[in-house]
This record gives sequence, C-alpha cells and structure tokens, in this order.
Amino acid sequence: MHEEALQTQRLVAREGGTILTPGPLDVTDKDSVRSWTKAAVDAFGGVDIVYANAGAVRSEVIEPQFYEDFASTVRAEPDSARLMVQAAWPHLVRSRGCVVMVSSTSGPSGSPTSPRTAPPARKGAVIALTQQLAAEGGPHGVRVNCVSPVMINTDGSRATLLADDHPMYDIARHVPLGRLGTPEDVMNAAVFLTSEESAYITGTHLVVDGGWSAGLPGATA
Repeated sequence: MHEEALQTQRLVAREGGTILTPGPLDVTDKDSVRSWTKAAVDAFGGVDIVYANAGAVRSEVIEPQFYEDFASTVRAEPDSARLMVQAAWPHLVRSRGCVVMVSSTSGPSGSPTSPRTAPPARKGAVIALTQQLAAEGGPHGVRVNCVSPVMINTDGSRATLLADDHPMYDIARHVPLGRLGTPEDVMNAAVFLTSEESAYITGTHLVVDGGWSAGLPGATA
C-alpha cells in the first residue's frame, strides 16, 4: 500500500472512522469502477456520498497541441465521474444520497494567463454533467453538486503551475483574499454540499476562489 494511503488510513482511524482500500482503481475502466464500488457496498452496506475527483492533464495551447493529448485529457475527467456515479447510482437512490464533483474556475470561462484548451473543456463538461445528473436525480432525492476551486496550493501545483517560469506563478497576488486556496478550503465546501445544511441545493457549482472570479482575470492587484 502506498504511504499516502497508509497516512490517510491512520488519520481516519484516529477520528474513529473506518476506511477501505480495496486495491488499484482505474477510474476510466467500467469494470474496475464497478468492482471497487461493489467492494465498498459489501463492506459498508451501501453508498451515501460519492466524491468524484480524478483527472489527468496532457495539454498545451491550441496550435502545437496533439489531438490525442487533448482528447484523452477531455475524456478522462467527465468519463471517470460518470462511471463512478453510474456504478453507485442504485445505492444512492436507495439512500437518497448525494454526489459532489470537482470542476474549476476554468470551467465556465477561459484564461489568458493559462492558455490551455483541454482543462476548460473538461471542467466545463463536469459542470454540465453535474446539472444533468441533478435533474435526473431530483425525483429520487439524489442531490448532485460540484465545487469549482481556483488554484489550490498543493505539492503538485507548486511543482508545475506555480513554478517561477509559469505565467500563473504569482496568481496569489491577484486573488482578492490575498492567498491561494488550500485543500481544506475545498474540503469544507464539499462537506457543506453533503450536509443537511445544503438539503435544498442541487445542480450548482460552488466557486471556491477567494474572490478571483469576481474581478478581471489577470488584473494587477
């Protein structure tokens, strides 16, 4: 088991919870997703919440970009989210559960500081999928929403989009709240969308961006 999985297991156990790590999962493979979901249902008796947050990026600006890179990036995220929700759907209907997907501030708009064509396409598809599934799930009491963060301060982003030679490296000073988002910021929004406090919210994307989308993209702070 990877060290990250072991650390998560220890954190969950420390809070009195139980975590299942049934092995490798290919979120783009229907059979793999179904087996993984069945393992969870067998262990816990059902599914109450699906948090769909997986993706892969191989993308550049439109002129030099290979179509294969664009297509694989665009397919990976909405496909994986759809497969996961589809596998869990009968159990969500029984539990009147909820789904939280992850989009981005790039989903509803483009960005001159991040000239990549695939991410907005895939993130926009996640928002559209969220709204359609919310419409289908409503009669069953299943709520479907997504969170749309701006740049989040993680190991991965610090090594790529926040590197000194990337156009977005100084994005924090353009965010009205004056800082990058944290994983905890996104987590808190997702927890809200799965709680009873959001019982009348479905089909929306909750923007978690420190006010970024409230101003002009790229404007000097």
